Amino acid sequence: MKVRVAAAQYPIDAVASWDAYAEKISRWVADAVDGSAQLLVFPEYGAMELARSFAPEVWGDLQASIDFIGGLRGSIDALHAELAEQHQVHIVASSLPERGADGVAYNVARVMSPKGRIREQRKLIMTRFERERWKIQGGRDIMVFDSRIGTFGIALCYDAEFPLISRAMSEAGAAMILVPSCTDSIAGYFRVRVAAQARALENQCYVIQSPTVGEAPWSPAVDSNVGAAGVFGPPDLGFPDNGVVALGSMNEPMWLYSELDLTAVTRVRLEGQVLNNKHWREQPGASTLRAQVVEL
Repeated sequence: MKVRVAAAQYPIDAVASWDAYAEKISRWVADAVDGSAQLLVFPEYGAMELARSFAPEVWGDLQASIDFIGGLRGSIDALHAELAEQHQVHIVASSLPERGADGVAYNVARVMSPKGRIREQRKLIMTRFERERWKIQGGRDIMVFDSRIGTFGIALCYDAEFPLISRAMSEAGAAMILVPSCTDSIAGYFRVRVAAQARALENQCYVIQSPTVGEAPWSPAVDSNVGAAGVFGPPDLGFPDNGVVALGSMNEPMWLYSELDLTAVTRVRLEGQVLNNKHWREQPGASTLRAQVVEL
């Protein structure tokens, strides 16, 4: 099976209104569809640009931004779900902070299917900024999404730096791990990218990174955004020697397209020069978290 993926290098703009935001998302999705993409991956915290459409006391305050953006989740999800159905594609919407019924804020990515289904993955491990300034807490469940274009999991940014999370996704059948990211420095970008490449090596699968890019000095949340989209695989049979399947231009707003051959994952896991995926449990003390598989 082959699937064409589009990973966004998504610019944070000073969105002036809901209509402007809806027009931007619709245009980005239409462009990806024109590029024959079947799976569209938006980055972490891209939805934060919508805070700019409200008053300065909202977009200039972290906690007020969380409440404002979280309150718009229904409308944001409905927009993406409508576009997924209209174009018959799968869309991973930009993650957003949302307060749960317990009053705690979580960082939530959502997946929209062509069938109108919406599933979510909460970020599990928070960075210092999220813990100490945003007061966002981590989720508990690891999800794997079974779709007509393949099985995949979502490791939100920092989550990609912790091997057992992606390992649980691999054990549950994921051939692709999606990494929406938001980093404000070159070092931050490379931490996530190096992690993505390591997860591709360990699990002998594709890992797709999608970052925010550009400057938004008005935002205390996403003021500086550095990165490049990337598609990575194990440097072994059927994959590039350096493990880099595709790489975007640094900090440039764009879609990065790549056609993934999921049969290559099966083949390298069975016939590769090394069998990292198979030999994982031979590590002394190796353990695996469990992921829940849901249908899209």
